[in-house]
Amino acid sequence: MVRHRFQEATLPRLGTYHTPIDDKTIGQRLRQIRKKRAFSQTEIAEKLGVHQSLVSEYERGTVRVPAVVLAGLAQILSTPLDQFLGIKPPKENGLFEDRRFIRRLERIEKLPKRAKQALIKTIDTYLAGAEKR
Repeated sequence: MVRHRFQEATLPRLGTYHTPIDDKTIGQRLRQIRKKRAFSQTEIAEKLGVHQSLVSEYERGTVRVPAVVLAGLAQILSTPLDQFLGIKPPKENGLFEDRRFIRRLERIEKLPKRAKQALIKTIDTYLAGAEKR
């Protein structure tokens, strides 16, 4: 019986690749975007169905954010996933950068027509006065 001995082949070594994306920078971007959109960690946690402390750990970069959670965060915060990953810089030309305005507009939209008209008149008067200063 002839035994064939496995001879180690000299294989080319793979180079090391260092990704520009790490858990801490993703967490930092998450925190920045969350604050910009005026969400609390608790609000984000409720929408994701997780505990607030987990959102905190994501932001600190102590826990890796699963891809499916990143997709959920992008949807909740109305932000392209590319921005969390640092592939594309954040757009500064959005309609409203501050989520508080959007929330108020949503509440205004639910008002009766007359209440909306009165509010618009009040806002217009205020803006006209502020522009004169």
